Amino acid sequence: MSGRGRLALCAAVATLCAACALLPLVQPFDWLVEAAVLLGLVSGVGALTRRVPLARPLTIGAQALVAVLLLTVLFARGQAVLGVLPGPDALTEFGRLVDDGVRDVGRYAIPAPVTPGIRLLLIAGVLGVGLVVDALAATYRSAAPAGLPLLALYSVAAGLSQGGAGWLWFLVAAAGYLLLLLAEGRDRLSRWGRVFGGTGTGPAGGFAAGPGGSSPAPVRTGHRIGALALGIALVVPAALPSLGGGLIGASGGGSGPGDGGGTISAVNPLVSLQNSLNQPEDKEVLNYRTTASDTRDMYLRIVALDQFDGTAWKPSERTVVDVPDRLPGPAGLSGQVATTSINTSVSTAEWYAQNWLPLPYPASRVDISGRWRFEPKGRTLVGDRGQTTRAVQYQVESLQVRPTAKQLAAAPRPPARLLREYTKVPDSLPPVVHRTARTVTRGARTPYDQAVKLQDWFSVSGGFTYNTQVSAGSGSEAIARFLEQKEGFCVHFSFSMAAMARTLGIPARVAVGFTPGTPQSDGTTSVSLKDAHAWPELYFQGIGWTRFEPTPSRGNVPDYTLPGEGSVPDDPAAPKQRPSQSATAPDAPSTAPSCAPGEKLRGDGGGCAAVPARPGEGSSDDGSSPWPALALGLAVPLVLLLLALPLLWRIRLRSRRLAGGDGAAGTLAAWRELLDTGWDFGILPDDSLTPRKAAARIVRIGELPPDAAEAAHRVAAAVEQALYAPQPRPATGLATDVRRVHAGLRTAAGRTLRLRALLAPRSAVRLTRAWSVRWNDLVLRCTTGGPATAARRAAAALRPGRQRA
Repeated sequence: MSGRGRLALCAAVATLCAACALLPLVQPFDWLVEAAVLLGLVSGVGALTRRVPLARPLTIGAQALVAVLLLTVLFARGQAVLGVLPGPDALTEFGRLVDDGVRDVGRYAIPAPVTPGIRLLLIAGVLGVGLVVDALAATYRSAAPAGLPLLALYSVAAGLSQGGAGWLWFLVAAAGYLLLLLAEGRDRLSRWGRVFGGTGTGPAGGFAAGPGGSSPAPVRTGHRIGALALGIALVVPAALPSLGGGLIGASGGGSGPGDGGGTISAVNPLVSLQNSLNQPEDKEVLNYRTTASDTRDMYLRIVALDQFDGTAWKPSERTVVDVPDRLPGPAGLSGQVATTSINTSVSTAEWYAQNWLPLPYPASRVDISGRWRFEPKGRTLVGDRGQTTRAVQYQVESLQVRPTAKQLAAAPRPPARLLREYTKVPDSLPPVVHRTARTVTRGARTPYDQAVKLQDWFSVSGGFTYNTQVSAGSGSEAIARFLEQKEGFCVHFSFSMAAMARTLGIPARVAVGFTPGTPQSDGTTSVSLKDAHAWPELYFQGIGWTRFEPTPSRGNVPDYTLPGEGSVPDDPAAPKQRPSQSATAPDAPSTAPSCAPGEKLRGDGGGCAAVPARPGEGSSDDGSSPWPALALGLAVPLVLLLLALPLLWRIRLRSRRLAGGDGAAGTLAAWRELLDTGWDFGILPDDSLTPRKAAARIVRIGELPPDAAEAAHRVAAAVEQALYAPQPRPATGLATDVRRVHAGLRTAAGRTLRLRALLAPRSAVRLTRAWSVRWNDLVLRCTTGGPATAARRAAAALRPGRQRA
């Protein structure tokens, strides 16, 4: 096998090694076999075209064309022309699959099933990265930069996955990259008589040596790029937010010292909640045993979303403290409201790992081991320094608060500070939200009456349909769209009711957690993924934060909101008696009728109805998949790093050259910097000229002012002294002279040329040569040791045109 053939094979292997980091995200793994076959075919086409040989861009174009044809055959064969050529119908099919894939990513938890859309995203992504790696390593024979696309593939996968086997996949990806570098080294060794260089003087001839004969700075840059890529691969995933598995990963982060204060700032668990509801296989999250005689109100809160900025409901950043022995009493609860103290023992599943601890509300005491902190405003416990709910057991003492409708209706006005914080709505909230709230609550005499009317309208009389497949938007426009289309799941019902309550001046927030679960024969209660839920909490002075249930066919309607319990005027559209809603998931055994595919349960209890077509279906709102944002967040810094690499390398090289001292080596380094400075401003070095004529040429073409011209001639004279004088005179001030020439060229150049010289210096082409030379030197040291190093130096000294002037 030829050297380039080995490079192409190792490039494909390195890509597949990096792609292994995607394995924990999806199941099953057969997509990787398909990606490997397609990648092998694309690499084979590249090997054939390089043997013809074709021009490098044509080789890459041929590989890209074959990749598109292979993807067409695999994913859009029925819509393609002759089953192979991608026509308009095939492109439409690709667009549909991509949309479905992005939607499926936000819909399923880790590990997600490999739907056709997700399969296309995986295979096309691996194929694209493999094509770039093959082009860099085999076509352009520069394996070191090929670590960047491999880094991007690994980092996205590692950033999205949950802990566990992260180090294993890093080692696999690193091994693939190092194999690629070793293959390049072997390829260099097969041609080693043409790759070793000394201190040539031309732009194609190498670089000036540093002091003491050490390797020049640009060469050292290439020596470090592999270690830099591997180091970034460790840092980037840590900077990326993890994508959780449903409520598995609806995490917040605790920070701060082990005692005292600190703050928490949690992610919005909106998409995670929808992930949990849409899991194809239900799994137990936790089970509990409680002393409560009635578990219908045993909702387990994870976090309260109390901040609405127009784009999403999310938790506020709050101060956390150590968990006290007894939690403070709930805000606003007076002694006149009936309460019952209950004790609950909770055990979570081994796979259930997120930072917020599910608790009945309001908890009075929590007995749990580990690093947990307490957030007083939301009355939640959050894990600190990596603490999660994975396989934990804890005991909770809590209160069952049982207010009457009369107490809620007679609640006084809340404090002004609380009103300001929890009735705030963004200016972007469409007027239809407030207008609808006024219409629905017409005739209500108290905030409690208004809250009950809102709940009844959503759950009974408004004609809403429960559907977990609706896009999980939570912004202002999503709320307005939900009020118009009247179809959604608990997120839409709770967010909309909370927003409408705020427009009416009622303090409101949204709680996320679980419904009470399903009682078991052994006396415990099992809570599963399908019990994931969101519900609004409204504040009434003297009672505190009070749960309402606007979502049809989910949870339990509180007793204090049932007709006949309070002062709500009779609504002829509402039934006089409302049965409790099922506490189990819609697919669990219940009295609700089962609907055929394409039909949904009506919110008014009237059986099944066809799902109406919705305009704009498939469009994403602010609750769409986080993958594109994460990919963009990774791609932007990588692109900026690549764009800034010539600038950073040039600055470092100039600094080292001008710090070379006053000896002969320093003089030659300053001369090389002067030539490269002219090159950056469009004056290509000409090695056939003497130093004096080369300086005159820079002065003439660059239109240098007199002081800069004299500085260029002084540097040229010092170079002639260092090269030809039997005893050269020491030269001083060369660094200042070179900087003066640089300033003169910059002054004479136009704006475009100045920007080009700064951001994309022409002399930066030396960087590619530096990478090749340095990696070859590294491979020699690792494989042959000292004797080969001596042989290399001897061969370099014997090569024609490589001796020092």
